[in-house]
Amino acid sequence: MTSRYVDVVVPLPLRGLFTYSVGEGPTPPVGARVAVPFRGRSTVGVVFAHRDEPPIDASRIRPLRAVLDATPIVPEELLSFLDAAARYYAAPLGEVVRGAMPAVETRTARALRAQDGVGGALLRVRSVVVRERVFVARAPAATLPSGKGPLQKTLWGALPDDGSKVLRDDVAPDDRARAALARLVDAGLVLRHVEDVRDDLVSGEVERDQAKVLSAEQARAVEAIERALRGRTADRFLLHGVTGSGKTEVYLAALAVALAEGGSGLLLVPEIALTPQLVGRVRARFGDAIAVLHSGVEGRVRAQAYEALRTGAVRIAVGARSALFAPMPGLAVVIVDEEHDPSFKQEEGFRYHARDMALLRAAKASAVCILGSATPSFEAYELAERGRLHKLVLRTRPTGASMPTVELVDLRRHRSTPSGHPLLTEPLTTALTRCLAAGEQAMIFLNRRGYAPTLRCLACDEVVECPACDLPLTEHRRERCLRCHTCDHQRPLSESCPSCGAVSLVRVGAGTEAVEEALARLHPSARIARLDRDSARTDGAYAALEAMRARRADVLVGTQMITKGHDLPGVSLVGVLLADQALAFPDFRAAERTFQLVSQVAGRAGRADTKGRVIVQSYAPDVPAIALAAQHDYEGFFEAERAVRRLHGNPPFGHLVAVRVDAGDPAVARACAEGLAGYALARPELESFEVQLLGPAPAPIERARGRSRYRFLLRAPERAPLRRVVAALVERIERGVEPARASVDVDPVSML
Repeated sequence: MTSRYVDVVVPLPLRGLFTYSVGEGPTPPVGARVAVPFRGRSTVGVVFAHRDEPPIDASRIRPLRAVLDATPIVPEELLSFLDAAARYYAAPLGEVVRGAMPAVETRTARALRAQDGVGGALLRVRSVVVRERVFVARAPAATLPSGKGPLQKTLWGALPDDGSKVLRDDVAPDDRARAALARLVDAGLVLRHVEDVRDDLVSGEVERDQAKVLSAEQARAVEAIERALRGRTADRFLLHGVTGSGKTEVYLAALAVALAEGGSGLLLVPEIALTPQLVGRVRARFGDAIAVLHSGVEGRVRAQAYEALRTGAVRIAVGARSALFAPMPGLAVVIVDEEHDPSFKQEEGFRYHARDMALLRAAKASAVCILGSATPSFEAYELAERGRLHKLVLRTRPTGASMPTVELVDLRRHRSTPSGHPLLTEPLTTALTRCLAAGEQAMIFLNRRGYAPTLRCLACDEVVECPACDLPLTEHRRERCLRCHTCDHQRPLSESCPSCGAVSLVRVGAGTEAVEEALARLHPSARIARLDRDSARTDGAYAALEAMRARRADVLVGTQMITKGHDLPGVSLVGVLLADQALAFPDFRAAERTFQLVSQVAGRAGRADTKGRVIVQSYAPDVPAIALAAQHDYEGFFEAERAVRRLHGNPPFGHLVAVRVDAGDPAVARACAEGLAGYALARPELESFEVQLLGPAPAPIERARGRSRYRFLLRAPERAPLRRVVAALVERIERGVEPARASVDVDPVSML
């Protein structure tokens, strides 16, 4: 039956649906794109529902301008998932749907396919694995007009003035910076250059392989997953396997069963750029007919990848959190590798958690969901303890390799070191010397990039701080600059104090650059590589990892980027320089993250024939997060920490919502936060103590990007009353809180 009206969602941060009349043509299906008149211009929306009667006076309803798709571009299952996700996170549906649309374009899907000269079901696989790299440069003879905002000024200053091009992501690493850069492009001040390149993740040939012989534990896990896939039951699993236990082989087996049953599979990883080895294993098992989706895939290429997945030409997608929104009819299995990783949480715009939304997406598609980790998040593990996830355990490494031995070094007893560097103690330097003499490799972990995290003046005792943030500037010696790791402000490196002018700056603490330099002095013949955000921007994350795999590097120094599932068989020694560094963070998850980081990086050692050794240095070696990580005792740590969580009602034994406020004037930010908190306190859910309010108070980082920050938390044992309070707060915020800004974050991960 033809409907006369359609409800359309437009990909803008708006909550409502907009009704349009169909006219004389056929009714577009739910999930199809349509061109509609909206706020004085044409825009592209997605049909959300059909209706026979208008919700308002029919004379006020405008007609569609064009139907862009004969078939749904967003499958109905995916649209239902997006609607549920928007409701869960109290987010505008339009903003959520925007994440699922590969490109907002006015040409039809048929025109897109014609451009490639192929039918939808025969899209070239090549188009899925080629990405665009975007370079930017100052326009010749251009100058920045006065009146531009601070972010545009920062971006302008980051562009060279000699006519050379730089990667856009180097100068604009997040959505806010990209939007500011786009305004400079629109003004003709910055030129944009796009080049198609072969994605490093899928470059080169890979030798096809066959399914491995499984260990008994792996076989039991695969049998349970296969029963669920063949029985079409939407079961949910937690695959808890120690590092090196062969979780990836279980994932590949699950994908193979899904394909054999005529379905498709989605594999989510924390950071796609750091997992080329995993992508290589998927290609080796299934060939190049996979879609690799990550932040480097743009516009036309992402649209082609989505089209290949939507039509079934490609049935496996591997990607970071945004791959969760890919259209995949017949979705049979959703896998989240390293589900504990905090990068699965989107911190801007639509603030979703890909782990939780993977469970929802699988449920909507009647698919199997597998969460995998050696150090599961407390949320996932508690679900398994309650029987809401089936727990599959891999306690041993299938290669027969044993878990590495771990030695704790108390930094309080090693204040003087033979190396001259406070973090390179005698036990670690001795072990490293033996490792290198044996022709083996080592990894050194310090979760702090740059050369020195703080510069302090001995004359006036001032710390050199960012002018826009309440944070010290970090010295980056190779680039001869001081940089803020929050807003990316930078200034030239100088030995003079900017406050008093005295030449008396001293360096406090050390980052990966300083450790790399110290190791080079200790072992001048050793080949040392570094992997952190800075080296990844200049040399790429692949270079350091590939150098280790090819044995062109002996030591890898890095931040948490080196902990993320890398399989480096030559590594026999891992050194953790400052294990308790994160324990001082004002975050109830600090102990959990410390345990996870230490356990994960320790698991890089001894994955082949050589026995692994791990040296963990700490000023607090007796705290459970470190002592139990040294014993590879996840269950013991979970039991110790869960008592603390339960006492305070923190997740997974309660639910949290963070309300964040920022403004240029600290008094305005405080007043807005107090006003919103007062509004919440008047709700009956808080008067009856169903919901607890904590704060408001200044955020741990009080000022960032030139704006003062306040926050308060809402905590409740049950979700229902918390959702009612959140709905009321969202409605209040959307009525306007100018000149402040406010946002609501359901299930927050960052407490900063």
